[in-house]
Amino acid sequence: MGRAGRGQPAGVRRPPPALPGSYRRPMVVALAELLVLLLLVGLLLYALGIWSARPATPAGPRPARLSGRRRPAPGDVGVRARWAPAHDEVDGQTRVLLRRSHVGPDGLPIVLEDRVYATFPSADPAWEARFIEAMSGARFRCSFLNAEESAN
Repeated sequence: MGRAGRGQPAGVRRPPPALPGSYRRPMVVALAELLVLLLLVGLLLYALGIWSARPATPAGPRPARLSGRRRPAPGDVGVRARWAPAHDEVDGQTRVLLRRSHVGPDGLPIVLEDRVYATFPSADPAWEARFIEAMSGARFRCSFLNAEESAN
């Protein structure tokens, strides 16, 4: 009855004390499982990023590529021309442009038309915010113009 005097009922046994280092194996297993899980999540996110970043291709057949010998007809220029946002700086003014161009026979772009979408001073303290906003609007406008031309 020596135990009953120490605050424990008689007949109740205490578990043996934990051995030093007995927690290591479960902890190593848990960390390995966490590492494998993080690796799988990372691979999934990587694959999802690759899949979502690929360019959208039309369902129909791909247009034939032009060889060096086959030149486009002058009437085909308007069909292949696309609108794209651009920017430049002229006389201390930043201009955001809507540029209509196509690739020439030598592989260099040929600009058919430039439209000024927005203009603001290059020294403006809020230049970056204004530039980002103007380029975003220009991208939207170019996508609208390209969709409008492809519908015709």
